[in-house]
Amino acid sequence: MNQPASIPDPVMGDENRQALRKSVKMRAHLRDRGQTRFEIEVTDLSMSGFRAETSFTLWPGTAVWLTIPGLAPLEAVVAWRDKFKYGCAFAKPLHPAVFDHIIALSQR
Repeated sequence: MNQPASIPDPVMGDENRQALRKSVKMRAHLRDRGQTRFEIEVTDLSMSGFRAETSFTLWPGTAVWLTIPGLAPLEAVVAWRDKFKYGCAFAKPLHPAVFDHIIALSQR
């Protein structure tokens, strides 16, 4: 019997992971092409992107690199901006293991 669409099916595994969005609270760094590096707070993470807050001004369309301690920089593009909140889309979706690792780091 199929479950209603509003209830995620834990047995589905990776097929539904793309939509999985986790609320997190972790400090990280963002760097733009001009090599400006600044601190951000990542507040939300999915395999396709993240939401962050920073007082630094970024514009939609800007290429950035997210640096989380212990991981290689992750390339992304600023998708939207609302005052000090930003939504960024990864250039390549995160591998499920990398996604899980970042979530685990955020819970320390």
